[in-house]
Amino acid sequence: MTDTATREFTTIGVIGLGTMGAGIAEVFARNGYDVIGVELNDTGVERGRQHLEHSTGRAVKREKMTDEQQAELLGRITLTTAMEELAKADLVVEAVVESLEVKKSIFRTLDGIVRDDAVLATNTSSLSVTEISTANSKPGRVIGVHFFNPAPVQNLVEIIRTVVTEPEVLSQVQGLLRDLGKNPVVCGDKAGFIANTLLFGYLNHAVAMYEGKYASREDIDAAMRFGCGYPMGPLALLDLIGLDTAYEILDTMYKQGRDRLHAPAPILKQYVTAGLLGRKSGRGFYTYEAPDSPIVVDDAHTPSEDDKPQLRHDITLVGVVGTGTMASGIVEVFAKAGYDVLFTGRGQDKVDGVVATITKNFDKQIQRGRATEEQKTEVLGRVRGTTSLDDLKDVDLVVEAIAEDLAIKTTLFENLDEICKPGAILATTTSSLPIISMAKVTKRPQDVIGMHFFNPAAIMKLVEVVSTVATDEAVTESVLALCEKVGKVAVKCGDRAGFIVNALLFPYLNDAVKMLEAHYATADDIDTAMKQGCALPMGPFELLDVVGNDVSLAIQKELYLEFREPGFSPAPLLEHLVTAGYLGRKTGRGFRDYSAR
Repeated sequence: MTDTATREFTTIGVIGLGTMGAGIAEVFARNGYDVIGVELNDTGVERGRQHLEHSTGRAVKREKMTDEQQAELLGRITLTTAMEELAKADLVVEAVVESLEVKKSIFRTLDGIVRDDAVLATNTSSLSVTEISTANSKPGRVIGVHFFNPAPVQNLVEIIRTVVTEPEVLSQVQGLLRDLGKNPVVCGDKAGFIANTLLFGYLNHAVAMYEGKYASREDIDAAMRFGCGYPMGPLALLDLIGLDTAYEILDTMYKQGRDRLHAPAPILKQYVTAGLLGRKSGRGFYTYEAPDSPIVVDDAHTPSEDDKPQLRHDITLVGVVGTGTMASGIVEVFAKAGYDVLFTGRGQDKVDGVVATITKNFDKQIQRGRATEEQKTEVLGRVRGTTSLDDLKDVDLVVEAIAEDLAIKTTLFENLDEICKPGAILATTTSSLPIISMAKVTKRPQDVIGMHFFNPAAIMKLVEVVSTVATDEAVTESVLALCEKVGKVAVKCGDRAGFIVNALLFPYLNDAVKMLEAHYATADDIDTAMKQGCALPMGPFELLDVVGNDVSLAIQKELYLEFREPGFSPAPLLEHLVTAGYLGRKTGRGFRDYSAR
């Protein structure tokens, strides 16, 4: 093998010119490399040529490239049906169908064509790179390079090293991808690699949640978009990926790792068998205007205007118990929406603190031109604080936002039951405790409900409205309508650990910790893979350090106790960090060290 430092790649071979292969060929040609694109027949060659012309044509239209640059780029790519042309390639990237046999036969054929020092790469997204490499007489030169679609746009590339991949091959390919302006992350050879392993576990869990009728498809998707800032909800994303593709990836991952969380949810197979593959077939979890259309149209599952929640309770005065960040935010939300708000705190200093917080928030908005002094005066005029819980006797709705401790909360609900007038709705903002435990200590369990606001409440759009088995339908409907009235996106679900967001988010975070613990990839590479490969606002370890490892561990334990799912057992590494006091940003150290920053 040529010395790492002096290795220069000039000619790149690409086998398979579908969307992905043509995209990879374009990436190399854009960066000045000569590319030899190989297809099975003339039809494939023509299709590849069209892909390249359309993609570069779009860049010209958007003025990202001139006509001359397009011509120059396309001039660097030779398209052929003759595999022998690859004899001069320094690197060959295979991007054909996801079939182990087809890929192995290509790597077998390449043996007699390419030079001894040529590097061979497969773009597989789910098959074993090790197994593909065994078809070649020099498995040490075989590596996985998993580009993400569309390759010219997506910066992430997962590099998969097998146990026999030569170290210099790995460093040469890393260097080459960096020269292309890509972000390579390195991982070992197991189905799903980094991004798909973490993403598809989460998507599968969302399907199971939908299949179990725990929440509607719209609410599951809205919860993850507005609660986590994800660009798409999980079910809409599955429709985009293709339910058949998702089933194959999950099935491959399950067969390799035997992790029950990767066993495809039964409804996925039913959809695939019925030909409901998502956008490409015009119907999946949602129904689309036409095959390949991104436009969702109404179907039998779409909520109608008649189903729109109505305010069944007369709500004019809102009570809030608590003076922390969450309570202050909730007071601000209701007051801004035109409601009179009476909040209680344990001391006058705490009460004053809430008014000071809202004032400070307004001052910032006024500075940015987003609010006026008049609006501030008007909103603060609707807010009144008290140190006596008894003053809540006339409120129509009371929202509790105190410490996440069941004993403290149940005592408060006993008191509120005695103080509040009949028919008043009692709501808790708990994110992980059973709401029925608070409801049962009152004489009005039908009026008790969960309103899980997200932090910061004044900014985050989502509220999870959580009904217990005892909650009256009219109460649920009123709270859903009220959320909409105060400018929030309300999603409806039942009273079980994690509700929608935490039940989907924390097992994914836990899986990321297990991946790190197994030395499969570094924390930086895992974060990069999820941010760039899945367009998530934060990587799992960044997010864990912001949330706090102690909080994450507590939620994960709740989920494990509730569902008794072995895959939900908290990762030992998470427990060790908490025991060591490495709780994240708040202590200066978590998965990363913040003390020196």
